[in-house]
Amino acid sequence: MTPLDSAPPGVLDAYRTCEFVTLAKDGTPLVWPTAVAQRDDGTLLLTTSLAFAQKALNVRRDGRVALLFSDPTGSGLEHAPQIFVGGRAECPDRVMAGPRGAEEYWRMLFERQPHSRSYLRFPMRPMMSWYYLRLLITVEPEQVVVRPPLDELLNHGLPTTATGTPRLPGSEQLGSMPSAVLAARSASGAPVLARTLPQPTSSGYLVEVPPDCPVEPGPASLLVHRHDELLNHMYNALVRGVLRRTGAGWLLVPSTVVEPMGSGRASDALRVLSRTKRSTDRYLRRRGLRRPKVQWDRFRALAEPASRTDGS
Repeated sequence: MTPLDSAPPGVLDAYRTCEFVTLAKDGTPLVWPTAVAQRDDGTLLLTTSLAFAQKALNVRRDGRVALLFSDPTGSGLEHAPQIFVGGRAECPDRVMAGPRGAEEYWRMLFERQPHSRSYLRFPMRPMMSWYYLRLLITVEPEQVVVRPPLDELLNHGLPTTATGTPRLPGSEQLGSMPSAVLAARSASGAPVLARTLPQPTSSGYLVEVPPDCPVEPGPASLLVHRHDELLNHMYNALVRGVLRRTGAGWLLVPSTVVEPMGSGRASDALRVLSRTKRSTDRYLRRRGLRRPKVQWDRFRALAEPASRTDGS
């Protein structure tokens, strides 16, 4: 028996993405969407490219992490329960230029995200080599909490917009989504996650937290993200701030907004590609490593079955 055995059968595997939180050097819980694969031994496998290695660096400093499976888009499930997983993670400082050790993860990704297969072919290959230079993150689950489906939260919650309030950092990003994911810390300092409906006020965003998610005042963040059923048209933004207890409830006072992939403008793509190359080169340079050669043939071998199935 593993902690994940307490989750409803098949639900976790059906989710296309989850929210994954690590602790920054200053203690701020930083949460981003990611794909995850469940292993036979009860652990969870995630990966991150060298271009977005901060979550790996955070794990190496403090292995306390959490995941929330809360957006069922593309899962094929109706009224899918949300699943919170708390645990500890490890991330060896070994750059993987091929799929070894993560074969099932890559098979899953190529099947569920057809457009990623195009990165294996010219003319995309030279521009996307950074995408295949990965670090493997293994999570050992310690706690599993099952929560009501997202649609119940949306149906019974208050609207996410308000009138007569000043423009706060993140108001545009949070206002464009029906819900957000709160990342905070418990009394022990471990990161916790919960879907919520942020309510703008004159000084911040009121957030309702479920009873099974005990939070403490301190650094916190709100994540909004979206994707379609084929893991395309992705967007994500993180609103960082401080969580405070007030007479009206928990209030996140925002400070900064981070949009790693841009705001959706066509010009963002070129800036992102340039930034990912610089970030990848910097990660390797700081460790005195030469850029590994991507094992294109091995990745293509894993992508072929999915390509034959859907004709792409």
